[in-house]
Amino acid sequence: MKQYVPTREDAFKLLKKYNKKEGLIRHALAVEAVMGHFAHRFNEDEEKWRVIGLVHDLDYEMFPDAHCHKCVELFKEHNWPEDYIRAVISHGFGICTDVKPETNLEKTLYAIDELTGLVASSALVRPSKSILDIKAKSVKKKFKDKRFAAGVDRKVIQQGAELLDMDLSELITEVILGMRPVAEEIGLKGNL
Repeated sequence: MKQYVPTREDAFKLLKKYNKKEGLIRHALAVEAVMGHFAHRFNEDEEKWRVIGLVHDLDYEMFPDAHCHKCVELFKEHNWPEDYIRAVISHGFGICTDVKPETNLEKTLYAIDELTGLVASSALVRPSKSILDIKAKSVKKKFKDKRFAAGVDRKVIQQGAELLDMDLSELITEVILGMRPVAEEIGLKGNL
């Protein structure tokens, strides 16, 4: 029997079933885009990486206290493959799970999840309110200011960069580049 491989359409439908808040949908779209960017960079399966990025916070809105746990049940109900489920769970490593990111896909999701939020917040306080003209240097400055986007876990971002064997500035630059193609969909086109 052939294993079910979720499509982008399947993933988006599932995401919308459990998430209604616009901010969470935009975050999912940002992470999806960045995952696709990194898949291309690593010469990996872009569709798979995008799908996992899109649903990585599937259980967050409805089951915040069971984040990265409830999704296992939800994915299994829809016959999702184990490696997709493991990848999603691993992005909560050290926060709400003990599943350590091991593959490039898992390490990337772990590294970029919090960072997409910091990049978006950094873009929104710019005069242009756009991701299209922001540079890593600006985001790095905000990274150092612990009061800015205080909910963003900088330790996770730093550990993610180390897992990917990347310098923080390089990681930030790649995340910005990954988010730019979806600037309009994620509300970061601004007034350029």
